[in-house]
Amino acid sequence: MDILLSPPVAFLIYVPLAFLIAEFGKALAGPGKPSEMKGAPYAGGEEASTEKGVPGYRPFFLIAFFFAILHLGTLVLGLGDLTMQIMPYLLGLALVLVILLLG
Repeated sequence: MDILLSPPVAFLIYVPLAFLIAEFGKALAGPGKPSEMKGAPYAGGEEASTEKGVPGYRPFFLIAFFFAILHLGTLVLGLGDLTMQIMPYLLGLALVLVILLLG
């Protein structure tokens, strides 16, 4: 039963399972009815702005990648021993974090 917990086997099981659940949800949903209101922008009852409201997702993704790498790297380093074999990984982690900080 431990083979089911290995990442490749779990991936091969859960991807088709997620696909089946999504298809089941689509079958439960009613048929869509296109209308002009569905395609119109919604601005809380006000006239929709034609200007760009946010600077984009680039700053968000830089911060998200920074914290993802920081947390996963800390997890990997915390589960291992501090030996010379892990030093290249530690230096690579530091390099990636510096690159993300500098943008």
